[in-house]
Amino acid sequence: MDSHSELHKSWVTRLQNGEEEALAALFSLERERLLRMIKFRLDPRLNGRVDPEDLLQESFLAASNRLDHYLTLHKEKSVLYWLRLIVGQTMIDVHRRHLGAQIRDARRDRSFSEGTCPESSSLSLCDHLAGKISTPSGAAMRKELRQHLLETLEQLDPLDREVLSLRHFEELSNSEVAEVLGISQKAASMRYIRAIKRMKTVFSDLSFPLPLKGTS
Repeated sequence: MDSHSELHKSWVTRLQNGEEEALAALFSLERERLLRMIKFRLDPRLNGRVDPEDLLQESFLAASNRLDHYLTLHKEKSVLYWLRLIVGQTMIDVHRRHLGAQIRDARRDRSFSEGTCPESSSLSLCDHLAGKISTPSGAAMRKELRQHLLETLEQLDPLDREVLSLRHFEELSNSEVAEVLGISQKAASMRYIRAIKRMKTVFSDLSFPLPLKGTS
């Protein structure tokens, strides 16, 4: 076990013993991944209106006020699972606060995971993938790429889309993805392979490499 893992395990033990300072340490260790989650899942209509850093701080305060929630309900889960749950619920509250009736009840929509949070959309995935491609042919090629991507992503099973989002945009491991979505590691892996295969086909047809690490 490396020093980072040992430190993380030590803080988790202290958190499970009810030490509040351990929460700040663990939140700091997971900060970058939680921030990626916020930036990826924040509704584009809130860009410029909601600062991801402020939302992260609001999530930390919520976690501090609900430490008993972890100790009584989620102690058997990883701390990352619980923190994502808190961040996700905070994001839903922020979306409702700013967008009101313009959004649906995300808790009701999310049926495949207890870890409620704004679901990744085909549009957000499309924008992130297309944004990684530099097209020498200009706007026309980029528009064609986005259209093909969007059509393919819309055809993916919602759970496959979510696996793709968690693996590549939040940078969770396969075991973490399985825990977050409440499925087996084998199922998470199979869904990931299936989604990547579909994405590779789209990019290959347009003579572009798939702009995701570890998929070549």
